[in-house]
Amino acid sequence: MGTLNFMFPNSLLDGTCKIVALDDTKPRYNKQRSSCFDPLRIGNCTDRQQLYGPSWRLDKAKGRRGGSVSNLKAVVDVDKRVESYESSDVEVDGSGSYDAIVIGSGIGGLVAATQLAVKGAKVLVLEKYVIPGGSSGFYERDGYTFDVGSSVMFGFSDKGNLNLITQALAAVGCKLEVIPDPTTVHFHLPNDLSVRVHREYDDFIEELVSKFPHEKEGIIKFYGECWKIFNSLNSLELKSLEEPIYLFGQFFKKPLQCLTLAYNLPQNAGDIARKYIRDPGLLSFIDAECFIVSTVNALQTPMINASMVLCDRHFGGINYPVGGVGEIAKSLAKGLDDHRSQILYRANVTSIILDNGKAVGVKLSDGRKFYAKTIVSNATRWDTFGKLLKAENLPKEEENFQKAYVKAPSFLSIHMGVNADVLPPDTDCHHFVLEDNWTNLEKPYGSIFLSIPTVLDSSLAPKGHHILHIFTTSSIEDWEGLSRKDYEAKKELVAERIISRLEKTLFPGLKSSIVFKEVGTPKTHRRYLARDSGTYGPMPRGTPKGLLGMPFNTTAIDGLYCVGDSCFPGQGVIAVAFSGVMCAHRVAADLGFEKKSDVLDSALLRLLGWLRTLA
Repeated sequence: MGTLNFMFPNSLLDGTCKIVALDDTKPRYNKQRSSCFDPLRIGNCTDRQQLYGPSWRLDKAKGRRGGSVSNLKAVVDVDKRVESYESSDVEVDGSGSYDAIVIGSGIGGLVAATQLAVKGAKVLVLEKYVIPGGSSGFYERDGYTFDVGSSVMFGFSDKGNLNLITQALAAVGCKLEVIPDPTTVHFHLPNDLSVRVHREYDDFIEELVSKFPHEKEGIIKFYGECWKIFNSLNSLELKSLEEPIYLFGQFFKKPLQCLTLAYNLPQNAGDIARKYIRDPGLLSFIDAECFIVSTVNALQTPMINASMVLCDRHFGGINYPVGGVGEIAKSLAKGLDDHRSQILYRANVTSIILDNGKAVGVKLSDGRKFYAKTIVSNATRWDTFGKLLKAENLPKEEENFQKAYVKAPSFLSIHMGVNADVLPPDTDCHHFVLEDNWTNLEKPYGSIFLSIPTVLDSSLAPKGHHILHIFTTSSIEDWEGLSRKDYEAKKELVAERIISRLEKTLFPGLKSSIVFKEVGTPKTHRRYLARDSGTYGPMPRGTPKGLLGMPFNTTAIDGLYCVGDSCFPGQGVIAVAFSGVMCAHRVAADLGFEKKSDVLDSALLRLLGWLRTLA
């Protein structure tokens, strides 16, 4: 299951906003905007001191858990406060002594940065927002700790080679306590089809076969194909597929596993499923399985991507980090700082600086410039090659990518706090709801994904309450051209409809149990995660040839690399972490921290470029 992205709430604003809190607990603002950005309510004081240093201080404020401020009689200048915990602790070198600059601190960018730092590189990460993590970040409100994105976390197991989050944290000396999730997701589908994806593979297969007994053989064969791919991938040391010394070394050690992956590189999950399965209802279920990986159906989902997710949920399992998903990024950011590298917040990169066609630095919105030997962009390909670089100078391979892929839609997201008694005692943590018609699967607002992380970690909410994080696909075009009043009214209307569906399908009395609610749209996602149109990532225009058309980390611009969900292998926490590992290895080789062969490099990159043209 991919990490379905969400956007920061609309109550977080750009610019300077004066907050005056009197004797009540709600900050008031004297700027006529929808609401105000109170940094004291993003995280608690202890977290701030650990993450940003001792210059973070509350002054006269007395806060409670979650940061709601009471009896504060002061004016807080947000811009000055944020600068105070950055600039006093971070001495940034703009002379060009960095080995790498990473634009953005999503999981892919942080993994690439920390992996490079551990190898000995000096790295600077530039993050537009005030906390790390991007779609895997967090925020706090009224005693609730909300995950920005999905709570479905892969990569935390203690075995195999696909436990990439565990490995990334261990590389910088960190380890997080996790809570095993017994059920990856509970599907609620048309024709009253209810399927739990149990942590134990045999339990899942038994339940699915009980729903489709006539397809028992096909079910076992399809998921068996997934396991062949997963086991092949899980047996390999995962590094850059663009680095020939590593690639040839793995081939000679594990030729059958490498050939299995090469054969399946151009395959899609839907085609493999149709070799073994005929029942249209079961094929639609597999579409839903793939949709929560890639936001497209099985015929458009690469078989390698599907196999990673559909098997690792049973092999390593879904494990939720105690304290919330944001703990991952916070730990990686701390680990980066421990390895003579840095992360700078409120650093909005607006352009990549080129010198004779080579990427040599970046320019920020405030005019500052930073230089490095290499630049790694954790932005989307559309942001990298349409905003940070001039779109009219688009390299040919990026033109080909944008012909083969379009921007996937974004999400409407609802974060809620509810009274705990509205949920049955055996409620699962994750749900996927598509009530009426399979044809609505990929339509805006058609299907609903629901995370209830407090089922696993009750400390995320005040006692007697649960968190519900609801999200559904939505395009930014649906939210453009509205007045502020109409925009807010539409948010409430759409949220009301989504909540009503959940009340009818899952939790009677849900509406009356709500004690806290915030709604975010694709515009929120675009604004705070700096993603073009708020997109979830790339989506094939038609039926792709598996992952054959997905670009890797190198680009046509010398010194510029990309990392994240618009690179191989695509969307999801485990995928972007893999992308980060691959990127760091390739950059490290080019910087001299790993072995490399210029002759083999040139030949392999030409071959990979040619293969992408076949897609």
